[in-house]
Amino acid sequence: MCGGVYFQHGEDVLRIFYPNPKAVLPVLTSEGGIKLIAWGRRQKQPGNLPMTGWARLDSIYAGRWDKYFPTPVKIPVLSFMEKDLEGISHWYDLQKGQYIQGLLAKEGSERRVYVVTIEPELEDAQIHSRWPRVVQKGEKSRHFIT
Repeated sequence: MCGGVYFQHGEDVLRIFYPNPKAVLPVLTSEGGIKLIAWGRRQKQPGNLPMTGWARLDSIYAGRWDKYFPTPVKIPVLSFMEKDLEGISHWYDLQKGQYIQGLLAKEGSERRVYVVTIEPELEDAQIHSRWPRVVQKGEKSRHFIT
């Protein structure tokens, strides 16, 4: 499901985990820059956006996110972390030109980014039942890619 990420922001290399209430994700802007945006919403955090850090691709297509004016974004990370059924962390590196697909949700002035998840490939299903959607550099971020 992507419980943590490792990325470079300026001179810093950051390791961020979703449970941290101050967790942010890097989002690629249309100008090619990077903006840090709050990663989802947790219980007891103010706001009206969904209390989760993830958005299933099938729920996006079903229209469950429409009321939050979803915008597909690219999340440039070096690697992401999944925990297996026994709670052991596994880190997966992304290749140059690969991004995690994100969903930017809006409610009034509130903005949060959610990791888009899909069913895993067969070899990854033993780790977790949901997997971050990885997209390539050339894929348009204006659409949620099927």
